[in-house]
Amino acid sequence: MALGSDQLLQLTTATPTDAWRTIVESTVAICSSPLLASSASGEVTKRDRAVGTLDHFLSSSAWDLWEEFGSAVVRNADRLASWWMEPYSAKAILILDGLSLRELPWLLEGARDRGFALHSVTAYGAEIPSETNAFAHALGFNSRSQLQNNGGGSSHRLTPCKTECVDLPWVDCAGLIDATPNWVFWHQWPDAKLHDGSGAGQGLDALTRDVAVQLTSDDFWGFVERLATGRRLVITSDHGYAATGLFFDAADEQATFLKEVLKGGRLAPGEHDPGPFVPPVALQATSPHGKHLLAVGRWKWKSQGGYPTLAHGGLSLLEMLSPFVEITK
Repeated sequence: MALGSDQLLQLTTATPTDAWRTIVESTVAICSSPLLASSASGEVTKRDRAVGTLDHFLSSSAWDLWEEFGSAVVRNADRLASWWMEPYSAKAILILDGLSLRELPWLLEGARDRGFALHSVTAYGAEIPSETNAFAHALGFNSRSQLQNNGGGSSHRLTPCKTECVDLPWVDCAGLIDATPNWVFWHQWPDAKLHDGSGAGQGLDALTRDVAVQLTSDDFWGFVERLATGRRLVITSDHGYAATGLFFDAADEQATFLKEVLKGGRLAPGEHDPGPFVPPVALQATSPHGKHLLAVGRWKWKSQGGYPTLAHGGLSLLEMLSPFVEITK
């Protein structure tokens, strides 16, 4: 699938900020429409490939837009910090680690079916690189684990609040929520599933089946209701993920370069030669989190132990955009 001529003209003549606004809105629109339970896995794959059209545009002819991403797209950490300053009497943030825009249909349908009011459905930028620690640092935490057992402290950007970080069943998470007005709750799903043996081995289909079970369960929505009762709630993530099992094999010379520099991952810390390739297969980036070489676009390559079928840390839309769903009960 290719971009239409009108859309291509719009994106190539717009300012970086306007181009990115169009790209983000298009990606959210592709991912967020309702899914039929009987064909969810196939439809998620189809939507992933549709977003790939935009990824191809960004990597093949508009890679300079990736160089503008940090300034042209509002960072999710910054948006959460500004949202936290809004005059709500009580509020909560639920960070689902690694949640991508693919999972929006289950969140939106579940919220509507269970009587929640939807106030905002959009996406903001992950940190560069799209890693958990980078997002935690952007919020003012030393790490994700600092939030465990109300250890968040008072020097971060979301004060005052009670904090938690766990990988427990949803029903146990609900039992942790007390009457404290403000909460920041970081759950390690689905990232833990993404990186475990079944997720890495079977890719998007296995993860989608797990997502469908988790995000339609009474236990999950009971937990969300506990968080949302009397509070304005945002459900978001630190980063998304790339379904790299659907990516294309890089040509021999590019694959050799990517394997040497990035090994079996999507980024390499430090300053590196991005190679002589035009269009590029990797871009050097500098952010508040340091210098990194990042894989750009939808390429995979053979690596020792096999290239993972689900990953994050590089430059593709579904790993660099975090959902932002605002609800009340």
